[in-house]
Amino acid sequence: MQIVIVGNGHGAASELEQALSDFGLDWNTRWLDDAGPLLDGEPGTVDVVVCGMQVGDRRGPDLLAALRDRHPEAVRILLLDDGQDADALRSMASAHRLLRRPLDAGELIEAVESVVELRELLDNPALKEAIGRVESLPPPPKLYLDLTQLLRDPETSSAEVAELLSQDPVLAAKMLRLCNSAYFSAGRVVTDIRAAVTRLGLQNTQQLVLATEAFGTPAEVDGIDREAMQARALRTSRLAAQILGGSSAELAATAGLLAEVGSLLPGMRSTLPDGTEQNPDAPHFAEAGAYLLGLWGLPMPIVEAVANHHQPGRMRMSGFWVAGAVHVAAALVAGTEVDEAYLRSVGQIDKLPKWRLLGENLAEAA
Repeated sequence: MQIVIVGNGHGAASELEQALSDFGLDWNTRWLDDAGPLLDGEPGTVDVVVCGMQVGDRRGPDLLAALRDRHPEAVRILLLDDGQDADALRSMASAHRLLRRPLDAGELIEAVESVVELRELLDNPALKEAIGRVESLPPPPKLYLDLTQLLRDPETSSAEVAELLSQDPVLAAKMLRLCNSAYFSAGRVVTDIRAAVTRLGLQNTQQLVLATEAFGTPAEVDGIDREAMQARALRTSRLAAQILGGSSAELAATAGLLAEVGSLLPGMRSTLPDGTEQNPDAPHFAEAGAYLLGLWGLPMPIVEAVANHHQPGRMRMSGFWVAGAVHVAAALVAGTEVDEAYLRSVGQIDKLPKWRLLGENLAEAA
């Protein structure tokens, strides 16, 4: 595997080389002061690219976006300094993973391996065959993707968001219905989209648009109560964001919202409330959902979390991130078992009572 680290200095070189040796990984690392050789040279094999928020006179996310076109197969990792959390979410379109600076060799190895493992999971022939048998896949959430692009500009106003959402009267009507539900209502009826956006805030608006588009697909699946699924999705989204917090809370919110989206694809494996399994020989709906989100072009951390939320221990990462938060939130909302062995392994088991209380409070507010 070829690793290229750009504009980070060579201070961590010996640490990384030692870690690769300790893990028995036959990776080759290349340290560059600028991205010129990658952008201007002949295309070659590049498996991983790592850079910071600023590389010379070029912004790191812009560099990774350019490298995405030149080396689409490469895992793209962005390093953040303290205080750059506001830039993190705007960087997810170009970066697969975000890590803290200074570069930690163990974190880099785990991040690369998790992305590689996810790609292998989504390259599963059985999963592709099962998806291929679905007559009509849910379409990409176009308005959500357009809204995400609009919100990358920090100067975007509620009026601009409302104007975009008003282009789809059906979605606008569903948005108003959700906004006036007991779950989101503040006791006053909202009758126009701009007021709804103002009341909800931009992040909640973005999540509601995604929920409306993702769960409003025309395909019919036996035994699926779409309204109940959407209600669970919204609660899981909110709870996952509260559990994780910090700069990754919005990633957790989106992944929690989409954790069950694979259930909308017919023929996938799922567990009924009585514990029996439907289609036990088929791919799990979580993996199918992750595959669908990959087709939609959603950020890799969201795809990864949806794929693994039902069995977070499968991931080799040490630590508790988006998939762990979504696992706990989805289990608490659905009333299923939380993987306590996993929580012990990542040092989070002591927080479970607090998270249960958060879940109960959300249920009472619904």
